[in-house]
Amino acid sequence: MSVRSAELSSLATALDELTGRVTAHADAADAAKDEETARELFAIERSLNSANRRLTRLSITLSRR
Repeated sequence: MSVRSAELSSLATALDELTGRVTAHADAADAAKDEETARELFAIERSLNSANRRLTRLSITLSRR
């Protein structure tokens, strides 16, 4: 695994942890009936998940080189 691939893999892990934290806040806002906050946090969660998938794919691609 190249240094670049290892660093991207580490970033993907950190992003996954951040996504979990955002999800927890979104769930809490949803439970508190704070619809606007929950909606925004869930949108952020989707974006973070998408970014994480892209980072993971790139990391895998680079590790195969």
